[in-house]
Amino acid sequence: MNVRTYQICQNCIMDTSDSNIVFDGQGRCDYCNNYQTNILPNWHPDDRGLRELTPTIEAIKAHGKGRDHDCLIGISGGVDSSYVTYLAKAKFGLRPLLFHVDAGWNSQQAVNNIEKLVDGLELDLHTEVVDWQEMKDLQLSFFKAQVPHVDTPQDHAFFAGLYTFAAKNGFKYILTGANYSTECVREPLEWHYHASDLRQLKDIHRQFGTRPLKSFPLSDIFTFKLYYRYIKGIKVVKPLNYVPYRKAEAVQELVDKFGWQVYAHKHYESRFTRFYEGYWLPTKFGYDKRRAHFSSLILTGQMTRAEAIEKIAKPAYDPDELRQDFEYVATKLQLTVPELRAIMDGPNKTYKDYANAMPLIELGTKILRAAGVQRAIIR
Repeated sequence: MNVRTYQICQNCIMDTSDSNIVFDGQGRCDYCNNYQTNILPNWHPDDRGLRELTPTIEAIKAHGKGRDHDCLIGISGGVDSSYVTYLAKAKFGLRPLLFHVDAGWNSQQAVNNIEKLVDGLELDLHTEVVDWQEMKDLQLSFFKAQVPHVDTPQDHAFFAGLYTFAAKNGFKYILTGANYSTECVREPLEWHYHASDLRQLKDIHRQFGTRPLKSFPLSDIFTFKLYYRYIKGIKVVKPLNYVPYRKAEAVQELVDKFGWQVYAHKHYESRFTRFYEGYWLPTKFGYDKRRAHFSSLILTGQMTRAEAIEKIAKPAYDPDELRQDFEYVATKLQLTVPELRAIMDGPNKTYKDYANAMPLIELGTKILRAAGVQRAIIR
């Protein structure tokens, strides 16, 4: 087996830990070139973007006439979903219902941030609590499968719960915090596989699970992309792509207005995601998702490459916090610390080692990319 010579992009900090990364003659990666040629010319976070967004905002308000709420927002307590919530109510005059899935891993910061926004903006919140025994069994299945994407059960519950609730309750508009400003460089699938691949989720649970998933929210990617959107008429709106959105400034605004609590890094509002991204992925597989996160900030002018190189050289975890989280995750999953370490030391697998819907997903991605709907590189 040929081992690829290590290389890092000369413009951002994506490197050959993405095994499919491509560099041009100047040492720039395909993420950077895609940003310049495909994303930047079609992204207008300014007055033009606001003009483009305005008809959608008016359509949402028209849809909501006679209803308690005119749109649905999935909220995690993280900065992206928090800021889009703030914009929806305070800037656009919408009446969103906030939807939260409690998968058992919320940090106190996440809980606080959701409460602060609900109280400060006088919004309604609907929370769905996932059956913990089923959640635990599914997460243990992914650990035993030895795949990188052990966060799939949590992510799947979020998306399946949100879309199912929208369809059942007649919501036509879902606002999300997805954005180019902090996510123009997407993590490769070998780092973070599609959480919506129901075929894979079921195969891994069939092989390693012990408890039937009777109430766990389940939905496949085609239900998301086709049935809900084209049959049920649900539209996904990404307001942060149409307005100026700079992460540090958004965080400060949330802190000043609501007493919002800052957390260490993107997605770390979940204790499990913090463990998964900060330790499981880089330690077991050599994948550091901060590379993609920091590279997005480099391309959008929110971080210098030198700052990113300095930050990525430091562990994502404080050693004392890591020890606490390692024990916390093991205990919550009813494992001993040595048992979780033994899983860490097991043979690494990928999504390709289990049944998956990747050929159909790739076809769908190509169609969306050709239609200009999907501009970021997903591979």
